[in-house]
Amino acid sequence: MGGWLVGMGILHFAAPKPFDTIVPEELPGSARFYTYASGVAEAGAGALLLAPRTRKLGALASIALFVGVFPANVNMVRLWKDKPLPMRIGAVARLPLQVPMITQAWKIYRHS
Repeated sequence: MGGWLVGMGILHFAAPKPFDTIVPEELPGSARFYTYASGVAEAGAGALLLAPRTRKLGALASIALFVGVFPANVNMVRLWKDKPLPMRIGAVARLPLQVPMITQAWKIYRHS
């Protein structure tokens, strides 16, 4: 999980445009700010998970991250209502996937 989060965090900086498009317009400021902020949060949580001494904190940070980005995932479903069916299915499928990610982070927390 740590490596995956670090990789996704870096991707927010390497290719930010797709992330910008799912930031809810209702949020103040620029979408790019939220893209970069969530990239820092993902990379930071991932780095904390990779080190045994900070793994417990990383697990809690990951749970907060997964809960925090959920509105963007819901917004993606809303924005993609006119996209082709496979893309809509993918957007909807992301929503329940938050549950196993949160569950896995909680297990890491409990066992660290």
